[in-house]
Amino acid sequence: MSRPQLIPGPDHPITVEPSGVRVVVRAGERVVADTTDALALQEATYPVAYYVPLADVDQSLLQRTDHATYCPYKGDASYYSVVTPEGTLDNAVWSYEEPYQAVAPIANRVAFYPDKLEITVVSVQ
Repeated sequence: MSRPQLIPGPDHPITVEPSGVRVVVRAGERVVADTTDALALQEATYPVAYYVPLADVDQSLLQRTDHATYCPYKGDASYYSVVTPEGTLDNAVWSYEEPYQAVAPIANRVAFYPDKLEITVVSVQ
C-alpha cells in the first residue's frame, strides 16, 4: 500500500528558512540543545517548529525509539526519547532523516515537542 506524497502549495504552505534566533532546549535544568543554526519550519497554521542540527544536540541524552509517524508533505519521522537521571521523556524529539524534496533542508536535524521540553527562543542581535 503506497502512501501519498503531497507537494506544499497555497492550500497547505510550508516554508523552511534560517531562524535567525538562538534556540535552547531543556529537560529540567539539563540543556538538550543550544544553537544559533536552527531552521524554522512553518507549516500551514501550525506553530513554527525549530529544526536543530544534530551537532548542536547533546546526543548522549537521546535514545531512539520504535515510534514512527508519516506526513504526506515531509515523509517518515523517527523519534527519540530524552533520558536524564531525573527521568525519561518518551518520544519528545523527532527527525525526518530522509525528508521529501520540498523540505530537504531539515535532514540531519531534530525538532522538539514544546509540551515535553522547555524551548527558549532568543533574538540574536
